[in-house]
Amino acid sequence: MVKVAVLQLRTPARLSVARAQLEPLLNRAAKAGAKLIVTPEGTNILQRDRTRFEEEALFEDEAEALAWYGSQAKAHNVHLLIGSALLKRRSGKAANRSHLFGPEGDLRATYDKIHLFDVNLGAGQETRESHAYEPGDKAVVVDTPLGTLGLTICYDLRFPHLFRDLAKAGAHMIVVPAAFTAPTGKAHWHTLLRARAIETGAYILAPAQGGNHEDGRATYGHSLIVNPWGEIIAELAHDEPGVLLADLDLERVTSARTKIPCLTHDRAYQKP
Repeated sequence: MVKVAVLQLRTPARLSVARAQLEPLLNRAAKAGAKLIVTPEGTNILQRDRTRFEEEALFEDEAEALAWYGSQAKAHNVHLLIGSALLKRRSGKAANRSHLFGPEGDLRATYDKIHLFDVNLGAGQETRESHAYEPGDKAVVVDTPLGTLGLTICYDLRFPHLFRDLAKAGAHMIVVPAAFTAPTGKAHWHTLLRARAIETGAYILAPAQGGNHEDGRATYGHSLIVNPWGEIIAELAHDEPGVLLADLDLERVTSARTKIPCLTHDRAYQKP
């Protein structure tokens, strides 16, 4: 069994305040015995205003941008996945990047969000993430002593082929750190997460941002853990910051994939 903790945040627009909010939740999760702790998209800062983001955010190559997170992983002797940190890049556009730290505080893996949230929900709710962020181009699976992790971020959830590739590469757990909007979360969050678990036979760990943020956005919350059969086994059924714990039996992954071995049933076909 693997004890995991999913943290729900309401990240503010300043780095120091964001860390102050995160630290007690990390302490609670570690004290409860979690060996893998995962946080949402935008753990370090959420600021939609580009000028203010440039003033507050750090560059990806600045040591202090990530050192604190590594120190927390080491202090608690845990694997800590920062679902994403939003970082400036010298090339101009920013990075939306996951960071996995090991129990020694070392950076084990990174993943840059592949699919950027360019949508128009109507009623003035238009987002063009690609205007500010550079997309990634590489899927990432990480072997750890706790099991194999597949990494995604938020809008990636709507692209099932990515999840299928992660599962085929051996992922027992797929992490979906998110800052889902309130309208899309209410409509799609639970359904999509359960579907990805069923399709892949993997545990889905979905730490979320929740509530009304300092920069004016509203996020859905409802952090979830879904088992390989598509059952929700833990949920924070609100949008307040909190800690969600669960014990994962990775034998359930083998069982689900043995019962319905759809990952081995691909067939070539002519596209329409």
